[in-house]
Amino acid sequence: MIAVLETERLRLREWRVADFEPYAAFYANEATAKYAGGVMDRAAAWRDLATVIGQWTLRGYSFWAVEQKQSNAFIGYAGVWHPEGWPEPELGWGLIASAHGKGFATEAAARAREHAASAWGLKTLVSYMDPDNQPSRRLAGRLGAKFEGYCDLEGGKAAAYRHPTVQT
Repeated sequence: MIAVLETERLRLREWRVADFEPYAAFYANEATAKYAGGVMDRAAAWRDLATVIGQWTLRGYSFWAVEQKQSNAFIGYAGVWHPEGWPEPELGWGLIASAHGKGFATEAAARAREHAASAWGLKTLVSYMDPDNQPSRRLAGRLGAKFEGYCDLEGGKAAAYRHPTVQT
């Protein structure tokens, strides 16, 4: 059972088939997909979403679909990502373009981080990002994460930000 998390403005919930259209649009848009693995066609986006959903079964955690409470509209994803070969679990996020600049990613990531500590015992997390992804680097800073250094991740250079330990 995937827990439903809430914040003042957001709901982090299980994925639905209806989420695929905005998810595919997110990955079809160079501006939003650039730092999230790059542009994908619909078939690749479907496989990617299936991987996200499958991680719930394999790891017991993954990304939630994020929706805005006021409209019930899907606006992105946030949660804990840990694919095979990843050094450790990562706190990650991604929002559709119209949701940028409103504090939603900070709100969703903070709530996901809190749940990861209390429900799964993941008291400290890292966020990996492209060194050029300044918006995510600033967001990590707003969450209290500190730049830890660079690492090689899937054949590329990633900036690692260590989140503060969450006390539960």
